[in-house]
Amino acid sequence: MNRPRNRGWPLVVPLAALLVVLLVGGACAPRPPSMPVSRPPQVVDLGLLARRLAAMQPGWPAPAPDCRRDRCVALTFDDGPGPHTGRLLDLLRARRARATFFVVGHMVAAGRAGLVRRIAQEGHELGNHTWSHAALTALPDDRLRRELLRTGDLVRRLTGVRMRVMRPPYGMTDGRVARETRRQGMAQILWDVDTRDWRDRDPADVTRRAARASPGSVVLMHDLHRATVRAMTGVLDRLSRRGYRFVTVSELAGGGRRASAAKR
Repeated sequence: MNRPRNRGWPLVVPLAALLVVLLVGGACAPRPPSMPVSRPPQVVDLGLLARRLAAMQPGWPAPAPDCRRDRCVALTFDDGPGPHTGRLLDLLRARRARATFFVVGHMVAAGRAGLVRRIAQEGHELGNHTWSHAALTALPDDRLRRELLRTGDLVRRLTGVRMRVMRPPYGMTDGRVARETRRQGMAQILWDVDTRDWRDRDPADVTRRAARASPGSVVLMHDLHRATVRAMTGVLDRLSRRGYRFVTVSELAGGGRRASAAKR
């Protein structure tokens, strides 16, 4: 006896195909435009964006400070380069801080030409601090002239930089020293904040005294001393929290601040 044939089977394929067409067609069918979503206008802080880019990309140039508007301070280092100057440069580079280094000629000549080149290459300013760190007011005219010229010539040969600023050792100056300095195309730079790091080799004391800076201050330190370099993280942190930008003395002067400060 023959079994009856299943007459419903031929309908399965067309119905399944129809279902697929409906599903796919529904997915592909154009959708009605969505209602616009109201969003508040976005305000872009370009300064913040630049700082974030700088943090993400080492070497990204930070915007140049305008010391007529920004809170600027000039960190200055005398008597080097010395055995701790390299570490100091590492700290400044990590914080994108610029400084001014008043170098002594005989220290440069004592096998530290590479450090002087690095100071210039990393955007810091080089200043003349004489050849032998002599008290200029006590020297005859010819030796006063040589103290400045000899250091200036050496730094220029090594780096191509003609120094435009000078600091007299011990802050000792007079009209004669000022005239010779001008004759050699330099400005005298003293200071208004003395950390006394040459006397008190205590990082906490150096940090506390440097933090007394006000907008436009020139801070005196010495890169010869390990304690000074150890203090730099605290100095940079405390002044940064107060909104200071770290600039060279020439940038400070160019931004409308004083070019030199009276010694206290």
